[in-house]
Order: sequence, then C-alpha cells, then structure tokens
Amino acid sequence: MIQQNFIKLYEESFRKNWELPALTDYKEASSYTYGELAREIAKLHLLFAELEIERGDKISLVGKNHSSWSILFMATITYGAVIVPILQEFNPDSIEHIILHSDSKLVFINNSLWQKMPGKQINVPVFDMPTFSLLKGDEAVETSLKSLEETFSRNYPSGFGKENINYADVPNDDVICLNYTSGTTGFSKGVMITANNFAGNVTYAERLKLLFTGERILAFLPMAHVYGCAFDFLYALSAGVHITLLGVIPTPQNLIKALQEVKPNLIITVPLIFEKIYKKRILPVISKSIVKLLLGVPGINRMILDKIKQSLVKSLGGNFREVIIGGAALNAEVEAFFHKMKFPFTVGYGMTECAPLISYDHHDDFIPTSCGSVLEDIMEARIDSPDPGKIPGEIQVRGENVMKGYYKNPEATAAVFTDDGWLRTGDSGIMKGRRLFIKGRLKTMILTANGQNVYPEEIESKLNNLPYVAESLVVLREFKLVALVYPDMAAVEATQLSVDKLTQVMNENKGILNKLVAQYERISSIELIDKEFEKTPKKSIKRFLYH
Repeated sequence: MIQQNFIKLYEESFRKNWELPALTDYKEASSYTYGELAREIAKLHLLFAELEIERGDKISLVGKNHSSWSILFMATITYGAVIVPILQEFNPDSIEHIILHSDSKLVFINNSLWQKMPGKQINVPVFDMPTFSLLKGDEAVETSLKSLEETFSRNYPSGFGKENINYADVPNDDVICLNYTSGTTGFSKGVMITANNFAGNVTYAERLKLLFTGERILAFLPMAHVYGCAFDFLYALSAGVHITLLGVIPTPQNLIKALQEVKPNLIITVPLIFEKIYKKRILPVISKSIVKLLLGVPGINRMILDKIKQSLVKSLGGNFREVIIGGAALNAEVEAFFHKMKFPFTVGYGMTECAPLISYDHHDDFIPTSCGSVLEDIMEARIDSPDPGKIPGEIQVRGENVMKGYYKNPEATAAVFTDDGWLRTGDSGIMKGRRLFIKGRLKTMILTANGQNVYPEEIESKLNNLPYVAESLVVLREFKLVALVYPDMAAVEATQLSVDKLTQVMNENKGILNKLVAQYERISSIELIDKEFEKTPKKSIKRFLYH
C-alpha cells in the first residue's frame, strides 16, 4: 500500500497552490486558479449532499476534455463517491449500457449527446456538461440546483478559503473510479481502480520530477481514458501545474498550433501522433536522394539530424524536457529515427488495469525497441516463458498499480489473474533485467501453417511507412498473410492518382515490404479498403472486426 493518502494529496496541493492557475480551456474564456477550482468542488459537494449521494455511490461523467469535466471528476472522488468517466466516442447505446451497468446515481453529459441516447432506462438525475443545468430530474432536484449558490453562501458566510478545504477520508484501498474498456454489451468491463492504484502512478511521477509547480501541460489525450487522466490531469494537479485542456480534435494541425501557444514543459502522447509527424514532415525530407547521400557522410549527417530535431522541437512549443509516448507500440522505423536524432522521447508501457503505468525509463536511459523498466518499488513483472530473456511469453505483473478487478464480473476477474495472483497483460514480450521488450498482443499473434509465430504489428509498422499507406492490418486468410490497407487519401488526391496507378503502387509496396521481413512474414497480397479501420479509445484498430 502506498503510504501517501491519494485524496489528501489534493487538499495539500489546492491549499499550497491557491493563487496559481490550475485549469484553462483552450480557445475559451474559462480559467480557474487552484483556489477557484476548490470553490467549485465545494459547491458540487453541497449539491451531492442535497441529492443524498452517499460514499461509494457512482457518478457517470461523459464528455470531452474541459474544465467542467475536471471539476466534476475531482468533486466526485474528494466527496468519497466513485467516478465513472465515459468516452464520448462510444456510441449512445454503449454509453447508456455503461451508465446502467455501473449503477450510477447521477449522470453528467453534454446535452447534444444526451439527445442522441435512448435514455428511457436512465431514471436518475441527468445534468448538462459544461453548464451543469438539469436535463432530467424532478422538482426537488431542480430546486436543489437553483438554490446552490444560496446554499454555498449559507455554508460559507465568510467566503470559501484554504482552511475550508476538507475532503472525505478515503482509504487508499477504496475503489474511486470505474473505467470501462469498451462500451459494447457483453464486452464491457468496468475496471475497478482504487485510490492506491492512482497514488502509485502519481507518486511515482512525482519521484521522477516530471513536472514542477507553476509549469504548463497541454491535455489533449482523452482524460476519460486512464492514461491521459493519470498524467495530464491527476499528476499535474497534485504538482501545482497549469493544465490547458485542448477540447478540440487533436489533428496534427490543431495540436501543433496549441503546443506552440501553450509551450508545455512535458508532452504526453500516443504513437499515432508522432508517426503522422514523421510520415508527413520528416520522411519527405530524408527520402530525397541528396539528403539520403548526406546522411551517410559522417559529420554532415549529424548536422542534418540536428537541424531536423531543432525544427521539430520548435514546432512542438520548444519548451518541453521530454515526450512520453504510450498507449500502444511505436512504429519501429519512427522510433529508430527519433533515437538517432537524439530527440528527447521515451516509450512507456501500461494498461487500464494498472491505472495505467507498468514500466518507464527517462529519455536519457531509453533503449530502442524497449518500453522502459518496471517501476521500482511499485510494480513487479515476470515472463511466462522457459527463457524470459530470449523466448517471448506473456507479460504478467503485480504491485501497487494493479486494479481490484472488474465491476460485477467475477468470471472476467478470475480469468485475468493467475492462480498465484499475477495479472495477465495479454501482451507477449521478453525481459532483460527490469527492462521490458514487447513483441505484440497474444491475441493478435498469428500461427502460420509452417508453425511460425507471426506478430502482425511488426509487419504493419513497416508497411505503414510505404507510399500512400495511411494504415494497415495484416490478417490470415486461407493460410496466407494478407495486408488490408486504407490508403492515404490526402496524398492520393493531391497527386491525382488513379485507381489503377494506386493498385500498381501497392503491388510495388508489397515487393518492398517482403524484402524487409522474414520469409514466413511475407504477405501474399494487399487489399485496399475504402474507409478507415474502426478503432478503440487508444486509437488501436479493432482487429476482431476484420478477418
């Protein structure tokens, strides 16, 4: 058990950083200091009490990154209730299913999304985000909401000050968050995250000194997902950091503009963003014949790499110490180039069930193809293999960050833990010392007719860097490997490429790819698909939909 009580972290931070900026909505007027954030939390505590919310009750929160989202999240856990953050990207039926499955007593959701939901089975008060106005509820709820300012003034006649911050006594082993890995009925699993799970992540980040009081961060990953929630939000608030919430789709254009304006001290991201930057901005430069030639000349190659690095650092705000990439495996070619360029990045590893962190290395210690070292004094890992350093096996973990189980799903909980209490990650890898090297997902591994284990992600990472390939998926059909490819339509349109010419390019890509992989990894054909692959909240392709 982590000694530091998780909820008390915020009592201390809000008092200590009372006058510092805490939350700002990008391109909006709304902004809160730590003191103002504490006041808004106190108001919601009074509303919860009026609505007879009790400790351990569930409160669903659906919406994009926004100050109102942040306030509601913090108000819920500091009251002693359990937050159920739901990705707004889930379809309306899935959102309703999660609200019902979680036994939520209150729902906070954007009105436009609420209007799309069936809603007939939800019989608890529903409030709009970000206005907190009532969307569904009786007169008593309406009265409590309308009189909230008056209730607040009556409870704090001399005003709300630092001394009034007094949060619920929540032991670290209490569940404070249900994070659903999917919204689909029959597949949805509510991960029971304890205060201790979050404390393990937050206190480890504090030990690493990733951020300092008064610094800035741009939260553009969805905070309803535990990766963005733990580091862009919970850790940042515990450290007195100023969080700017992007709130718009993080396209490379939107993101780079925001990064240049906010100039964050740390960037938390997923591989997809950096892979797009590499493909759109770096690959066209280093693919030129003259640049290729110069990159092979000692001394001159360093100058070129430094120039590319400086340009990239400047485009990302120019003020960050490190970029942390997580959520999925980084394309091997991209990773190798960024490392060669001495760009300050690192790749961590985690999962929702570990809230989320399992392994991490500072960028100075990062080794390409690894995903960091298992968190010292926080987590343990083992490989289910006869030779863990050479033969891949399932990565299994235990420690402070491991969830309590899946909500109302004892069968799934039992299945995900070994008989001796280790969490099965479902990932295949090897471990050298404490450093992990992931090979792929066990469920995605393909066993070919000749008995070879093929990790499709390794083939896809090479294919995705070839001309006119936006994304790809390697599947097994009639004992042969086939690559499904969604073309880079922007590039196709820009060059006015015909269908016949695109098919020809893909045949050329197949030839190039098959020279880059082992014989048993060679693909038999490339099939073009006409729309993007469906993805999970972490932007991983939903492989089970494609065969």
